[in-house]
Amino acid sequence: MREFLSLYGTRSMLTMLVLGFSSGLPLALSGGTLQAWLTDEKVSVETIGALSLIGIPYSFKFVWSPLMDRFVPPFLGRRRGWILLTQFLLAAAIAGIALTSPMGTPLMFGFSAVLIAFFSASQDIVIDAYRTDSLKESERGPGAAVSVLGYRLAMITSSAGAFILADKIPWPMVYFLLASLMAVLSIFTFFCPDPEGEARAPKTLEEAVVQPFLNFFQRIGAFEILAFIILYKLGDVMAVALTTKFMRDVGFSNSDIGYVAKGLGLVCSILGSLLGGGGVVKWGLKRALFVFGILQGVSVLCFALLSIVGKDYSVMSLAIGTENFCNGLGNAAFVTFLMGLCDRRFTATQFSLLTSAQSLSRTVAASTTGFIVASLGWTQFFIFCTCLALPGLILLTTRYDKWQESFAKQS
Repeated sequence: MREFLSLYGTRSMLTMLVLGFSSGLPLALSGGTLQAWLTDEKVSVETIGALSLIGIPYSFKFVWSPLMDRFVPPFLGRRRGWILLTQFLLAAAIAGIALTSPMGTPLMFGFSAVLIAFFSASQDIVIDAYRTDSLKESERGPGAAVSVLGYRLAMITSSAGAFILADKIPWPMVYFLLASLMAVLSIFTFFCPDPEGEARAPKTLEEAVVQPFLNFFQRIGAFEILAFIILYKLGDVMAVALTTKFMRDVGFSNSDIGYVAKGLGLVCSILGSLLGGGGVVKWGLKRALFVFGILQGVSVLCFALLSIVGKDYSVMSLAIGTENFCNGLGNAAFVTFLMGLCDRRFTATQFSLLTSAQSLSRTVAASTTGFIVASLGWTQFFIFCTCLALPGLILLTTRYDKWQESFAKQS
């Protein structure tokens, strides 16, 4: 217990938890929760799968991230000022989609969903930069774990909580309530401490745009690292892209998903995130990434089992619990890995470049999942997703030491 408190019982960990929650809240609102709304409106699985492209801003947030490195808002400083601004814009966008309809005003509905994704990606840029700038190297593992924990708590809130509410009130009212929660979260930003010893902002926009990319790509193995970032969670990302649709097809209701699947998933993801942060500290980053990467891939097979068994609450609990636990482990190590790659002068731009590479797999690859399921069926689809874990693990075992050596020389 004493060791646990020394890792997680600090003010900086509380800050990471709340900001992680703020970062995670909007994601499901343009993803899984939106799928549930569209499913209730009888939209086809092919269309729902293709609408994963709404998440494109997450893949290209590096394009405007230099602006957040270069310019300082007139309130709360370079990091906290941008956090507050994006939180207000998110609250407005989430409320805005509630005024549209997927069938009555499809264009406005789609545009509103894209706005949520854009402002959410922008918030991620600056929260990721704030976390990287604020945490000491010894705090990165636990800090990443707590951030992931907050992120998962928020996703459960905006998915499980939304599903449960949707059985009682209309979907637009659900989105209005979540917009209000987003506005409340902005209050905490006023009380977050400024990063200690924050690096100076780039003096020109040219410096903010060009130098972060030169700094990263001049290092040996930079393109291999981008490939690893894309591949490491590819199978897991594709497997869960249509989880809501899969559960509904098996026969589970919105309340089943909310109470059993998402509720149990929250507990397991908490355990996975916290143990993952401790695992990074105890084992070292390379070993943690490898072990957790294997567990991520294998956990997907539990969904294949559920597709064979059918509507069975115990098997559903096994699948959801295992996937969320292993996902929490992997995310804690993965975020720690990303933080170690950034130069503090350009944290927003470099971290967003790296996470954009990851989200490329989440958006472009996930957009094909509906067609793959229609072709293979659910069981073969999940087996296929498990096999996708292998390329990233091969890169990790063969090239990781070279990456670390190169980045150590550069810094």
